[in-house]
Amino acid sequence: MADYSKKFKELRDIANKLRIDSINATNASNSGHPTSCASMAEIMSVLFFHTMKYKVSEPLHKSNDRFVLSKGHAAPILYSAVAEAGFFPVEDLLNLRKLSSDLEGHPTPRLNFIDVATGSLGQGLSVGCGMAYVGKYFDQAAYRTFVLLGDGECAEGSVWEALNFASFYKLDNLCIICDVNRLGQSGPTSLGHNMDVYRSRFEAFGVNAIVVDGHDVVELAKAFAEAEATKGKPTAIIAKTFKGHGLIGIEDMENWHGKPLGDKAGNIINNLYSQMQNKGPYKLDIPLVVDDAPDVNITNVKLHEPPKYKKGELVATRLAYGTALASIAKSNDRVVALDGDTKNSTFSDKIMSVNPKQHIECFIAEQNLVGVAIGAACRNRSITFASTFATFFTRAFDQIRVAAISMSNTNFVGSHCGVSIGEDGPSQMGLEDLALFRSIPGSTVFYPSDAVSCARAVEFAANTKGICYIRTSRPNTAVLYENTQEFQIGKSLIVKESKQDKVLVIGAGVTLHEALRAAEQLEKSNIKIRVMDLFTVKPIDAESIKKHAEQCNGKIIVVEEHYPQGGVGEAVSSACAMSKFLIKILAVNEVPRSGPPQKLLEKYGIDAGSVVKAVEEIIKL
Repeated sequence: MADYSKKFKELRDIANKLRIDSINATNASNSGHPTSCASMAEIMSVLFFHTMKYKVSEPLHKSNDRFVLSKGHAAPILYSAVAEAGFFPVEDLLNLRKLSSDLEGHPTPRLNFIDVATGSLGQGLSVGCGMAYVGKYFDQAAYRTFVLLGDGECAEGSVWEALNFASFYKLDNLCIICDVNRLGQSGPTSLGHNMDVYRSRFEAFGVNAIVVDGHDVVELAKAFAEAEATKGKPTAIIAKTFKGHGLIGIEDMENWHGKPLGDKAGNIINNLYSQMQNKGPYKLDIPLVVDDAPDVNITNVKLHEPPKYKKGELVATRLAYGTALASIAKSNDRVVALDGDTKNSTFSDKIMSVNPKQHIECFIAEQNLVGVAIGAACRNRSITFASTFATFFTRAFDQIRVAAISMSNTNFVGSHCGVSIGEDGPSQMGLEDLALFRSIPGSTVFYPSDAVSCARAVEFAANTKGICYIRTSRPNTAVLYENTQEFQIGKSLIVKESKQDKVLVIGAGVTLHEALRAAEQLEKSNIKIRVMDLFTVKPIDAESIKKHAEQCNGKIIVVEEHYPQGGVGEAVSSACAMSKFLIKILAVNEVPRSGPPQKLLEKYGIDAGSVVKAVEEIIKL
């Protein structure tokens, strides 16, 4: 017992050293959140110097325990913990928030010990669920996942979506720590220190809930041991703490969120030092990593067999997506489909015929769906495809943009885009999704127009870095391409042309087929048009667009199933910004209504007849 007593004394010293490091770092940058760090110092000390198993020499080793700091504004104390553990020199903490430093205000994977970016609150637990799911059901390894939440962010619904997921899938390798320090940014949290309510809420979601004094290293150590021993359910350690704990004159005081201590720092640091027996450096006593996570290869993933469609055959691109997904899943058992209770509409359920374990049902919780997909893709453990109706990704825009900051390789597939879904009406029609995904930095946006191109889009996405989005349609449309057709990201295809073409018409998905019908009608009046399939809206094939537009009298018509803002038309206009082309955009210009698909295309001016009219008008200019 004497050894443990000595260990606990050192953990208390480390906690105060982490406080001091956080104060120094935030003072050096004249910004940051030292009081948010101070409340969780003992938690971080016990986690990083007693509980977690990891290799300092390989921060993202496949068998290391995972840690997600969901309350990302407390980044300085995370940086302090890993610096004191030996990941990098402690003196580098003074570079916090400098432009030349990767120690940013909130964690990002620019640092080699960070899996995902955090700071937009309420997202970390979903990501942790994805990590834990892969650890339990795919890797079947000993590593565990720890997620540290702030009490303020527990007002976010995404936290409870994630808890529901974690409980349903019995993620007993997931440990949640809630730092209940009572104070938010502008005032007290809604529950304050009502620990019984926190306990009952976590327990209501099927979680093993343990309430502890978050400043007692012995209680924390026992709670982490209980969490590891608990089987069949995740554990939440609900830690009662005080914001600014240990910072004399500031502890548990309002109006200190996000403020460095300034000239108060000296006295506070001296007081903290006076309480420490061991001021560092610290001898590590980190438990040994159980190196049992398997090696995984997710590179060069191919369709198990090439597409087998017949030209002219009617196949919805959403169905072609499901077929292609199953095909690449046969080639690599780390291809994972995630869905939000729409799998029989997106056809992601086709992967279940290959292996049911390669499908994760996330139910109707799209924010959590996206977070789990991001977590499952971390450390290159899987290739994730998250699918739902295109319009429902808009509610998870924040998660998607943070995925880009996380440098995540996650694929999203949105079905039921545009008015062609018909009678279901505007709440189900994806009309903003291209704007969403085009705005994501580094994203690749596929918009296949037939089954063959959709199959290749899936194959490309599986091998493309960054965020990928595939937009699929509900109606059956004709197969346009031979199964041997070659596609490239950022390269368009011409599906109809002649030397007499007067206008370049660019369509995508359903509207490409409307453009082809318009071409047939116009030929009866001896008017020829050239029809282009973009294949990828981002990157867009600006060179080909301009080349073909020049050959068509400098006149372009874009027809799309999207609102005009942020859609295909704006992408084309941007690509031609320095060119003297006449561009007309046919798009959905108002909130649509229910009705038969073809009638809706006609009503909103994006059917073949509307293209014919637009061509006849533009050639007169």
